[in-house]
Amino acid sequence: MSNKIGIIGDGHVGSTVAQQLIISGLVDDLVLIDENKAKVTADELDFQDAMANLKHHVNIVINDYSALKDADIIISAFGNIALEAGGERFAELKFNKERIGAIASAIKESGFNGILVAITNPVDAITSMYQELTGLPKKHVIGTGTLLDTARMKRAVGSRLHVDPRSVEGFNLGEHGNSQFTAWSTVKVLEKPITELAKEQSWKLEDLNDEIKFGGQTVYKGKQYTNYGISAAVTRLVETIESDAHTEMPVSNYQEKYGTYLSYPAIVGRDGIIQQVELSLTEEEEKLLEASAATIKEKSQD
Repeated sequence: MSNKIGIIGDGHVGSTVAQQLIISGLVDDLVLIDENKAKVTADELDFQDAMANLKHHVNIVINDYSALKDADIIISAFGNIALEAGGERFAELKFNKERIGAIASAIKESGFNGILVAITNPVDAITSMYQELTGLPKKHVIGTGTLLDTARMKRAVGSRLHVDPRSVEGFNLGEHGNSQFTAWSTVKVLEKPITELAKEQSWKLEDLNDEIKFGGQTVYKGKQYTNYGISAAVTRLVETIESDAHTEMPVSNYQEKYGTYLSYPAIVGRDGIIQQVELSLTEEEEKLLEASAATIKEKSQD
């Protein structure tokens, strides 16, 4: 069975996602769409030039929304990160809100009936807009959410304890933005609670909060964009969907309790959000999650 994926937005993130999907063999047919025709045409030719030296062949179509009709997954990667002053992802809302209507309409008109994955910021608000505008089931519209923030937490904790970040378990929850937080009660390293490890080594978990929350700003200040971390997160999410892996992931999904899309662990597979998970959070963490949900809803109205 062939895998067909569409990517809307061929900037730093979209093109890096395309490259990772092509190299990993996760896509057979790729649809690239961007309003910058020169850029998307150049990338299409560049990828074609790479084919003779790659392990996998990929058929590429550019700027044709009708080609999305039989796509398995569409990834929304358009945006303008330069607007995110001080790491405030809602700074992109006005810019992206003006564009999402036409894009969602074109997706709907194509007859697409697969899984829509949003990277576009502010991702929780944009994911909600895509669901409302396309009419796709809530379980089929997913935002990358705190999948990247969780990876940053694992990197920071792993670095502190000198272990592979893949040996760190746990989640960042809420908004993919300034109100997100690390649910330290969920974090374990080599099956030991992080709270115990921190106490044993006489350091405070709070010492890592800013590094986790604002890690993206460090990257942005160095090169004026971020792309590798989020692209790896998207590639993992695509692989999870395609393989029907039923993997627990902290992605942006609709939470009835809070009346909004936000990041909370869910089981992800070929049918999108297969099942929502219930965490045993501390009272403080529950309050932080409620506050984050309120922030998303309030700022989405701007």
